[in-house]
Amino acid sequence: MKALLPSSSQIPPWLILYCRRHLCISSTSSSLTIQQPKTPPPPPPDSTTNSLDTDHSCGRPNSEDVKFTKNHVVDVLLSHRDDPDSAYRYFQTARLQRGFLHSKSDPFFVLLHILVNSAMHQHKSRRLLDYYASSDSGPSATVVFNGLVKCGKTFDFGLNPKIFNFLVSSCMKANRLNDAIDCFNAMLEHDIMLWIPIMNSLLKKLVRQGMVGVAEDLYTDIVSRGTHYDCGTVHILMEACLREGKMKEAVKLLEETKMSGIKFDAGLYSCGVYVACKEQNLSLALKLLEEMKCGGWVPSEGTYTNIILACVKQGNMVKALRLKDEMLSNGHLMNLVVATSLMKGYHLQGNLSSALDLFDKLVEYGLTPNKATYAVLIEGCCKNGDVEKALLVYRKMKLAGIKSNAYIENSLIKGFLNVDLLDEAMNVFDGAINSGTANVFVYNSIIAWLCKKGQMDKAQNTWDKMVANGILPTIISYNNIILGNCRNGNMDKALDFFSQLPERHLKANVVTYSILIDGYFRKGDADKAENMFDQMVSSGISPTDYTFNTVISGMSKVGKTSEAKDLLKRIVEGGDLLPTCMSYNSLIDGFLKEDDVSSALSVYREMCNSGISPDVVTYTTLIDGLCKSNNINLALKLLKEMRNKEIKLDVIAYAVLIDGFCKRRDMKSASELFDEILQVGISPNLFVYNSMMSGFINVNNMEAALVLRDKMINEGVPCDLKTYTTLIDGLLKDGKIDLASHLFTEMLGKGIMPDDITYTVLVHGLSNKGQVENAHKILEEMYKKSMTPSVLIYNTLIAGYFKEGNLQEAFRLHDEMLDKGLKPDDATYDILISGKLKDNSFGRGSSMPQ
Repeated sequence: MKALLPSSSQIPPWLILYCRRHLCISSTSSSLTIQQPKTPPPPPPDSTTNSLDTDHSCGRPNSEDVKFTKNHVVDVLLSHRDDPDSAYRYFQTARLQRGFLHSKSDPFFVLLHILVNSAMHQHKSRRLLDYYASSDSGPSATVVFNGLVKCGKTFDFGLNPKIFNFLVSSCMKANRLNDAIDCFNAMLEHDIMLWIPIMNSLLKKLVRQGMVGVAEDLYTDIVSRGTHYDCGTVHILMEACLREGKMKEAVKLLEETKMSGIKFDAGLYSCGVYVACKEQNLSLALKLLEEMKCGGWVPSEGTYTNIILACVKQGNMVKALRLKDEMLSNGHLMNLVVATSLMKGYHLQGNLSSALDLFDKLVEYGLTPNKATYAVLIEGCCKNGDVEKALLVYRKMKLAGIKSNAYIENSLIKGFLNVDLLDEAMNVFDGAINSGTANVFVYNSIIAWLCKKGQMDKAQNTWDKMVANGILPTIISYNNIILGNCRNGNMDKALDFFSQLPERHLKANVVTYSILIDGYFRKGDADKAENMFDQMVSSGISPTDYTFNTVISGMSKVGKTSEAKDLLKRIVEGGDLLPTCMSYNSLIDGFLKEDDVSSALSVYREMCNSGISPDVVTYTTLIDGLCKSNNINLALKLLKEMRNKEIKLDVIAYAVLIDGFCKRRDMKSASELFDEILQVGISPNLFVYNSMMSGFINVNNMEAALVLRDKMINEGVPCDLKTYTTLIDGLLKDGKIDLASHLFTEMLGKGIMPDDITYTVLVHGLSNKGQVENAHKILEEMYKKSMTPSVLIYNTLIAGYFKEGNLQEAFRLHDEMLDKGLKPDDATYDILISGKLKDNSFGRGSSMPQ
């Protein structure tokens, strides 16, 4: 019996498994087994009879002498190509016989062609291929593909796309992706039509298994060969791009698909809108949305959400609100993401009331605000200056059982600091530390503000607390503390922090070096500033435009403006910097500070010739310098040019012009500019008021000066020491000693302490009005405050005593001057000789000492 069984080594396991499960046994051949019958059947009545007789059609061999060779089986199968059932039964019988070669054999390929060409038997071809693909010992898919191609051409079956698509599908089912890809590529090479569903299934499977690059290559090959595909194909590739974060490639794919004429479906439109929104291509997103609606599709809630968020992000609140209304009218419900985004859009446009109104309507929409919603609203309140409302929302969040986080607390801290409420900010800060939510960003906010305000002791304490609490400083932390120390003039401390960077495994960046370079220039140490610049370059850090401008500005401030100009020229010629308005403004300011007006004007002309338009700072700097050098006519010419170019004057530009006119005692022109300030809606600052009051006093119009003082107070502009000194000087010259005394008392009551100039004004004014003894008391008061009177004060008192005939006290004051280490000047000896102060710089109409 065993001798009659075919050798198992000749039969692939997948065929044995298939045979066991699917061996077809008809009712007329129910006795058929894989054994040979004990009694051989009679020989065929006619030797010329077809070798596949009635019994053969049931799968039983006619004689023991029949050899089941490959060619014989192929011939028999081909003779029944129009009878797939018989061919199928015969193949099942033949493949179990001794001597039949199964592996990589033509009979299998011929049978597949016979079955696939019959609509009623295609399922059997798919089943055979499924079992082939699931076997580990079958031939490669390339061998099967080539066999099918060869048999299709040899036996005139043709290349039916169905069998090849079935082959790809079977390989995918068995997760033989490489075989599926090989067959896929072979079909493209042989120009065999790919079924779009099979193609899409393969691409989707590749994407899901992370073989995105392979999927993209296949898609490129499909498109380049002109193979048909649909929007589903594109959708799969779009998802692949999204998975890889390739947004630009996704947009390109979208645009190419539109050009190819592929019709989009709702899913592809939604995906396209999402990609366009992510790329901030709002115009494309809106265009796709309109096309989608024109195609009869109603955008989903997610699609509306994506595009509303994109509109808000680009500041297009009008479109965002219209789309929100459209979303609701299409039957979608308001969601929390849209509501929160709209709140952010409102507050970014300064419309805090609408953001708060929407927050109150959340209940009507059936929505409960989450932490993100509260964070957006609190940030909005703080950025719009309503910290009280921010605190109310914060407390409401706490009552709702939502825990705060570092972002929310940082928003509150910044809000309080923006309005200089340090105590309130520190309360939130301490709470964040106690709750463990304070991170490095929270600490950075406090440290940066303290450094900006020059409160370096408190900044250092906060830094120490941060380190003690295990919060690691970032390079931003170090840049803030270094900047604070540089601005405070403490370069040694700044360098100490700079030296800590390697220990913290932090690397100084271009901002760090720029801060230190600026710090040295502010200290007037150009050599160390230049050394720091060289150190930065040697560390491999490329200077930015800001760095170069810092160097140019610094050199201009330390009297090296000509060198700065040469440096700018070299940098521009080397292509390292495109000169900006800031670069030229620094040079102009430097030359003006050196009283080199012609060089400043030369830089201005060079700037204009280079195609760089001067800005308000350029004109203001030039006008200020020209006014100070008494070139008022040229300053007015620049003012006219500025207005012709429709450059709006700011308060500084008005201030320097007004000051220039006041110093020329042209109060008519100064007053016209002052009125113009009010007309254009600019609030005059303290400098403007002080210049105007000084100007009126210089032309003996004390009444106008006092009117301006009252206006200044009504406008909420506080008087400073210069204001009081100027007014006291004018009142004393006018003989209004009581009012001058009242202002002096008011000044002291506000905590404003007099300086040497104030005391000089008092001494001179009282002496001129015959109150030398009261003037002498001012001298004594200065000594009590450890202040050294100037030679001018002594000269004034000596002249006063001479005028009263008290020569003894006049000479005593001369001796006192010598005892105090003061050196009498020529004016002192003129007084002692002639008995009066010849160069009376404090005569009526003159200005006070500057």
